[in-house]
Amino acid sequence: MSEPARDPDQVVELADWRRRVADLYAAVRREPEDRAVDGWERWRAERQRLYREHAQSPVPAASREAFAARHWPYDAALRFHVRVTPDESGHEPVGLALPVSDGATMHFGRIGWLEIPFAAGPRRLDLYWMAGYAGGLFLPFRDATNGTETYGAGRYLLDAAKGADLGTDPEGRLVIDFNFAFQPSCAFDPRWACPLAPPENWLDLAVNGGERIA
Repeated sequence: MSEPARDPDQVVELADWRRRVADLYAAVRREPEDRAVDGWERWRAERQRLYREHAQSPVPAASREAFAARHWPYDAALRFHVRVTPDESGHEPVGLALPVSDGATMHFGRIGWLEIPFAAGPRRLDLYWMAGYAGGLFLPFRDATNGTETYGAGRYLLDAAKGADLGTDPEGRLVIDFNFAFQPSCAFDPRWACPLAPPENWLDLAVNGGERIA
């Protein structure tokens, strides 16, 4: 995700934002699987506090004090443990450029894909590795809630460059929990430039979990 140019104080504030998000997800990962909802409650409360109080909140400063994050109720059926299927072309990441909200592109490597066993039937999502920036796993998606209940260009599940990562289980499967789906920063303020989900990650169903805007 690209940010506007900042003075040194703002850079330090941004580093603190990332550190706090990373610490939050680390605390969530420590919750036992049968208490995943407790980790989610912690995640909701701390993210709202950051949105309201942190100097690098993506919410415009004039709107922070009254900001109230909205979420669907926790749904255990939206939590999955899935293995990464290597890309058909082999084990080397496939380089590609994903669209960015400001009209530019950002380079990623597609490392494989995930088959998500939704109740409505399995759906596939491609999994990416950021080629530049801070590196890390990246998993954006769109679904049928976009443009009405959620940001029109989609949401994120994993953004490891910012510490947003629920980790893996003891069998090495990724923990994918749509209750933790969150809006990219550009959903709050267009001054932020955010990579967007490509057509391969557009789901033909509504994911009623995670952050919402309406």
